[in-house]
Amino acid sequence: MYLYDDIDRRMLADRAQEFRAQCARRLAGEITEDQFKPLRLMNGLYLQLHAYMLRVAIPYGTLSADQLRALAHVARTYDKGYGHFTTRTNLQLHWIKLRDAPDILDHLAEVGLHAIQTSGNCIRNLTADPYAGAAGDEVDDSRVWAEVIRQWSTFHPEFSYLPRKFKIAVTASPTDRAATRIYDIGLRLYRDADGELAFEVGVGGGLGRLPYIGAVIRERLPVRHLLSYLQAILRVYNLHGRRDNIHKARIKVLVASLGPEEFARQVEAEWEASDKPAVDLPHSELARIRAGFMPTGFEALPAVSRRFEAAKADSRALARFARHNLAPHKQPGYAIVHVSLKAIGETPGDCSADQMDLVADLADRYSHGEIRVAYEQNLILPHVKLDDVPEVHAALDAAGLATPNIALISDIIACPGLDYCALANARAIPVAQDIARRFADPEFAERIGELKIKISGCINACGHHHVGHIGILGVDKKGEEYYQLSLGGSGEGDASIAQILGPAVPAARVAPFIDDLVGVYLAERREGERFLDTVRRTGLAPFKAAAYADAH
Repeated sequence: MYLYDDIDRRMLADRAQEFRAQCARRLAGEITEDQFKPLRLMNGLYLQLHAYMLRVAIPYGTLSADQLRALAHVARTYDKGYGHFTTRTNLQLHWIKLRDAPDILDHLAEVGLHAIQTSGNCIRNLTADPYAGAAGDEVDDSRVWAEVIRQWSTFHPEFSYLPRKFKIAVTASPTDRAATRIYDIGLRLYRDADGELAFEVGVGGGLGRLPYIGAVIRERLPVRHLLSYLQAILRVYNLHGRRDNIHKARIKVLVASLGPEEFARQVEAEWEASDKPAVDLPHSELARIRAGFMPTGFEALPAVSRRFEAAKADSRALARFARHNLAPHKQPGYAIVHVSLKAIGETPGDCSADQMDLVADLADRYSHGEIRVAYEQNLILPHVKLDDVPEVHAALDAAGLATPNIALISDIIACPGLDYCALANARAIPVAQDIARRFADPEFAERIGELKIKISGCINACGHHHVGHIGILGVDKKGEEYYQLSLGGSGEGDASIAQILGPAVPAARVAPFIDDLVGVYLAERREGERFLDTVRRTGLAPFKAAAYADAH
């Protein structure tokens, strides 16, 4: 994995020292909370319902074992012993004291972590395919390009104060595991007809109050021009973005109002007029960055592990874990192992300090010292020998991290909701827990198959409810928490916005409501159909009729 150089390390130390002085002024009463707010947000520090929340950046979802141990130390020492992994592959610590924030940033800086670009109207933390460097279907390592963009965008003077926050995701696979089409800019790397690497550039995706799927504005961008083309997009946005209305300030609104064709025309004009050689990355610099991601330490192994196959035959639990929590690796004899942060009845995305330490130890012993964070709020050990999977499974199982539910009904995405967030209208965590408990039977969950439930506590959609196979949105209904359900969304390559099913229902009705929807699916599905496929084929009518039957 890429390691920060001396420039990065000095920058992080200086930034932490600067924030220490700003915190001291606030604690001494020399500046007001309103004056302090833009300073703390530039360092990822939010003020939520009960305490300060620190959002730690995890660029393109990649962590070293030492970095994960540092996060465990911070959670144990300065928080309540756990952290919350988000759909942006960041880690949130929800119980931070202001006086401790500078010490936390110092600890993070020691291992190359920080909270820069996790808030504010800037280019936010970059995300990428969590399988990058391990997936057999990728044409390149998408982390290389995410790191290129990170180095270019961090503290970029022209784009530090955009009309609104700005998010970029990169994939290099035909299977979109980074949800690129719901990002402000989504980049898909592929090989063109001549075998050359090129980007398909999508712009204007985003959820929240006005959900949009991004539009492709350029089908083929030579990779050497990535930065100059991104600069052109951001300059057009900076020029026209609605700074007068926070609800219309995102680039998705600009693309929709101009139309994708006109927006693309303006970007092309800006790009053609630019000094491309002055912006685009020299080949030598790309080679330097790429060197940080070169695969090392893999052994020549047979594709089939007799030891692993024998262990699966002896253990139904291991066999089920292998069916759902393992993915193929590009190296024969290795696997990508999902660490589920969705134990039945627990908070989706939460990970205790002890669990972080365990995963870090497993990474050192079995996964080249590397961990990935997936936007589905789970962790991944990307490079595990098949021979070692039984030991990894046993250790994860003992720590409550081996629930065999990846992409199944209890693998629920949920934002912190009203339990923590001052913006939320309703709680998300208890609803997710209720649903997971209702479908706790692993055999029944397997029978249902792939079903992605996503829950947000407010319209800001941090839980991605707009693109859930079943999306759940918390709303305030005369002071009571209600939940609006929608069906048919997807954040993957077949991206779509879910359709609202009907009137919102109270919290106690949500899990039974899901039960009704699942019942319709099992009755209606054809051979090989996922829940999403059935909804798209039948439409909402049979689901609505069953779910709201008691209301008539």
